[in-house]
Amino acid sequence: MAGIIVVGTQWGDEGKGKYIDILSEDADYVVRFSGGNNAGHTIVHEGVKYALHLIPSGILRKNSTCIISNGVVIDPKVLLGELEGLKKQNVETATLYISDRAHVIMPWHIVLDELQEESRSKAGTNLGTTKRGIGPAYTDKAERCGIRMCDLIDPEVFKEKVYENITIKNAIIEKVYGGAPLDADKIIEEYSAYAEQLKPYVRDVNSIIHNALEEGRVVLFEGAQATFLDIDFGTYPYVTSSNPIAGGVCTGAGVGPKMISEVLGVMKAYTTRVGAGPFVTELLDETGDKIRDLGHEYGTTTGRPRRCGWLDAFMLKYAARINGLTGLCMNHLDTIGKLDTIKLCVGYRLDGKLIDYYPASLKELERCEPVYEEFEGWKDTDISKLRRFDSLPNAAKLYVRRIEEVIGVPIKYLGVGPGREQVITM
Repeated sequence: MAGIIVVGTQWGDEGKGKYIDILSEDADYVVRFSGGNNAGHTIVHEGVKYALHLIPSGILRKNSTCIISNGVVIDPKVLLGELEGLKKQNVETATLYISDRAHVIMPWHIVLDELQEESRSKAGTNLGTTKRGIGPAYTDKAERCGIRMCDLIDPEVFKEKVYENITIKNAIIEKVYGGAPLDADKIIEEYSAYAEQLKPYVRDVNSIIHNALEEGRVVLFEGAQATFLDIDFGTYPYVTSSNPIAGGVCTGAGVGPKMISEVLGVMKAYTTRVGAGPFVTELLDETGDKIRDLGHEYGTTTGRPRRCGWLDAFMLKYAARINGLTGLCMNHLDTIGKLDTIKLCVGYRLDGKLIDYYPASLKELERCEPVYEEFEGWKDTDISKLRRFDSLPNAAKLYVRRIEEVIGVPIKYLGVGPGREQVITM
């Protein structure tokens, strides 16, 4: 069996979609195992740009069957819009399956997300969420009052569950946040129409995944968000509401650890994050602005400008441990090389002392100082057309090899441009 996991090793937006697109060329199945439409993959495939949010990147491959598994929370309206957009681009979507156990994002989740973030903002404690209802949907999943896809496509069960939820949700919306109540009947009518359109895609995908692995097929597990947005191991509370790390595949797709043969972590040659939260190597200066402009660092889903900083190899070492990484895929080596001087964070000093762990406490993280090593850039050499590591400038090779040394994991792919063909296979 060949179960391959692809995860983000930073705060998301590392370019996972590009490598999933490359790897899916040899994959029989591509499975999305966590998150919702608060994340996006931008892929340049055969010269055409695609922005995907819920549907696995493998949908662009005719040989791959795509699965949205139980760990994902699904906004039916967004999913149908994405399907329609792909059809307009002549992409075949009949090979998509959706888990009957996946939870549904309902209108009250989106409203509550907006109201909660607005309330936090007034208190100065906002988390910078995308306000797409992801967190409240996972909250209901844990509270055991959520609506799953199997419920959505059963008219009687769906109607019953909407009426069960609406009383308490409206009470919270009105009495706690001062918002306007929602109409249960309108929701039932709207979402019943969505259910009819999505019903052909819904099934027990767990058996499909297991059968594929037992038959020796290649199954690629696609993560959304990234390690430092993980609800357990990320920079809590500035995290997502699920487990986008490699271990999330076990619960998010229902497979055991022994079914996984490789775990690839995607990273940039620098660090970015969107929203609030700690960022030890952040650059609040002209260099940070230059990295943002050179790397076109604006969110696929939100369009928000990303915070930029030097590559933090110390946090990547932590990510390697948490995920059990067997290899790394680096993007934007071409971007970082356009600077005169590059800095690489190889450690943290906390209150003046070197530490060997990534702090859980945000107060400790705020006091951490990065330990940097400096490297020369290679702005006089255009590496975007190079396809062999030996052809890279010495400065680029030194930078890459030092990153591998600090993290303790080999880099298997080097991105030297946005296109899927602009990759050096190590």
